[in-house]
Amino acid sequence: MSTSAGDYLSSGPRFAEGEVIERIESFRRRRPRLLDDHVTLAHGAGGKASAALIDAVFVEAFRNPLLETLGDAAVLTLPGGERLAMSTDSFVVAPRRFPGGSIGRLAVHGTCNDLAMAGAVPAWLSAAFVLEEGFAIGELKEIVADMAAAAAEAGVQIATGDTKVVPRGAADGLFINTTGAGVIPAGRALRAHSVRAGDKVLLSGSMGDHGMAVMLARGDLDIEADIRSDTASLSPLVELLLAAAPSTRWLRDATRGGVGTVCNELAQACGLGVLLTEDRLPVAPMVNGACELLGIDPLYVANEGKFVAVVGPDEAPAGLAALRSHPLGARAAEVGEIVTEPAETVVLRTGFGGTRIVDMLVGDPLPRIC
Repeated sequence: MSTSAGDYLSSGPRFAEGEVIERIESFRRRRPRLLDDHVTLAHGAGGKASAALIDAVFVEAFRNPLLETLGDAAVLTLPGGERLAMSTDSFVVAPRRFPGGSIGRLAVHGTCNDLAMAGAVPAWLSAAFVLEEGFAIGELKEIVADMAAAAAEAGVQIATGDTKVVPRGAADGLFINTTGAGVIPAGRALRAHSVRAGDKVLLSGSMGDHGMAVMLARGDLDIEADIRSDTASLSPLVELLLAAAPSTRWLRDATRGGVGTVCNELAQACGLGVLLTEDRLPVAPMVNGACELLGIDPLYVANEGKFVAVVGPDEAPAGLAALRSHPLGARAAEVGEIVTEPAETVVLRTGFGGTRIVDMLVGDPLPRIC
């Protein structure tokens, strides 16, 4: 789930009460309507179809102030005033092992990263497994070992879990769900409504590595390229950024739907525009070449080790330097800025000097990539 205009309900001086309500209602009117009678793969792609399904089915049924913010992690305030972030995610990637990672490593990194984007330090995970009858115990041990190694590297404990077995043919071998919790340090708040015109947009590294690595690992395409998934725990990189740029406004890892969809979610949530500069967007040459052959825009390809950050203009240089000081952020770049017009829209300034609108992802060009 992604950040929504529900963030405007959080405390903050930017909007008067009437304007807050007007913006929330405007946001809800803009959200795509669910017109489908059956679930399609597009509903899991993180774009327009996903937003419509979430709004019409899940938010409609479970509506409450915590859920309506639609963040990747819910922020929970304990009776003593301490704040926790909690997130849950399911992993159905095919193939289960790919260059640079596996479903096991992805299951740990994905949930830890959602917590980090809320400003939390990940601490605990649960792990639930849905196993198909006939699944090889040897492969299961390898995947669990990957999870254990990833958890140790991320500094989190897998504290509880569950296992279910379904009949042969009722699942594609193995599905994993992880739920995580982490502590948010006092004074730290990352919200879309904190974003201001003139803020800078930072991207922590090159786009599309994970989605292309998984796509090519399936072997369905006659394309040979040394592309590895970027799956990684981003918490150390986030902590470096927040230390160097403590007034960072907003973070989001660019997973399903890629950077293009994440920036659209930001624009709609904050009521401002996002202006990206094409020449500054980092894309590895092999990833760019594979995308061109497949007719896919790298802006919409999933990442599992990259995030978008909005930072005040005065802190952007220090924030960018901090990102580049870490191996995970070596290719970090300032890729755009927040503008007042066109409001609630993402615009790309092309290398030819023109501009084009970057809409939310429509359809699902790369199914089962996480």
